[in-house]
Amino acid sequence: MNSLHTSPTFFCRTPLTACVSILLAVLCLTSQAWAQEAAASEPLPDMTTKVMQDPSYIESGKQVWDGQCRHCHGNSAYPGKAPKLKPSSYQPDFVYDRVTNGFRKMPGWKAVFNEKQRVGVVAYIMSSVFEP
Repeated sequence: MNSLHTSPTFFCRTPLTACVSILLAVLCLTSQAWAQEAAASEPLPDMTTKVMQDPSYIESGKQVWDGQCRHCHGNSAYPGKAPKLKPSSYQPDFVYDRVTNGFRKMPGWKAVFNEKQRVGVVAYIMSSVFEP
């Protein structure tokens, strides 16, 4: 019996395995490009001081926070399943990107909440009303 045909390295060298590996690599790269394109396709809203301090945005964000975000981030952002938020070290654009596109286990909320609601979440988290 020839041991070459039964060794694990034989199976790694087969054309089918090589094709599948290449296909998976291309799919991974393509899906990353699509995700980056989708994130870039929506212009970043203007997060002026006036918008960040607008009571209607803050209230809209509080409603979204209470209805959705608290489930993972917990009451006042901690303790929860998700990490503790540190608003004092964030910029509004950063928070908006995370809310819109997600990060790691956190899903993006672009398809669920409209732009005003997502900007509202940013305004609420960055406001003095929000206490982590």
